[in-house]
Amino acid sequence: MKEIQSNKHAWEQLSHDHYLHFKKKLEDGSHQLNKYIQQEIGDLSGKKVIHLQCNTGADTILLAKMAESVVGVDLATDNVKYAQKLADDLGVTNVSFIESDIMEFMEKHNEKYDVVFVSEGAIGWLPDLSKWGKTIRHLLKDDGYFYIFESHPFFMTLNWEQIAENVLKIDYPYFGKQPSVDYTIGGYASETKSGVETHFWVHTISDIFNALTSAGFHIEFFNEFRENFFGLQGCGSVGDGLYNYGFNEGLFPMSFSLKAKVF
Repeated sequence: MKEIQSNKHAWEQLSHDHYLHFKKKLEDGSHQLNKYIQQEIGDLSGKKVIHLQCNTGADTILLAKMAESVVGVDLATDNVKYAQKLADDLGVTNVSFIESDIMEFMEKHNEKYDVVFVSEGAIGWLPDLSKWGKTIRHLLKDDGYFYIFESHPFFMTLNWEQIAENVLKIDYPYFGKQPSVDYTIGGYASETKSGVETHFWVHTISDIFNALTSAGFHIEFFNEFRENFFGLQGCGSVGDGLYNYGFNEGLFPMSFSLKAKVF
């Protein structure tokens, strides 16, 4: 799919910068899973975990400190290369990485895991959540569980420049099926890169629920949060790896979490 290949190329422009950024933050202890993930993920002791869309592996390495073993999966060749280098640099030996498009992963990987984990800016890069849900079920043991922490779909529809002025303007239709196209990428752990073309899909809450329930899951919990996991103009740190606007005292959600188990 040309959109996915274009996204792969774009993400590889950030790989080295992300490696350097997260290596420093892991070494000084400033990169941690946010407080909601820590509260909700559960005890990973003795568990095999797979982290889908792992970027350069920073969160994968944090999970590896909690679990028996962790496998990270990412689309971008350089992300996987630098994720393994990051683990080697930090002496983390119970983690490994696989390069794959999630839309094709079910056909090439048959290992089963206790936990499938997804977080922070992942699912908008996928064109088909139905296939995503089936892939998660394929990877999960019958007594395992799936956990995701992500940007809220409503927040993803908004004009982020105008939010800083407390103006809520929808730029990306909530029910739109065509991806938004951008010609830059980066900005949160790297300088913004141009000369790329990215494709990002806004998936509704019902898209997410239906993808999982149709794949055989029941939802254990679904939580919505006013904070988000990255800072934008006018959006300041509130600690615990989270950010919010000063005026957002319950006006709108910026992130959500969900845990699901197999029927």
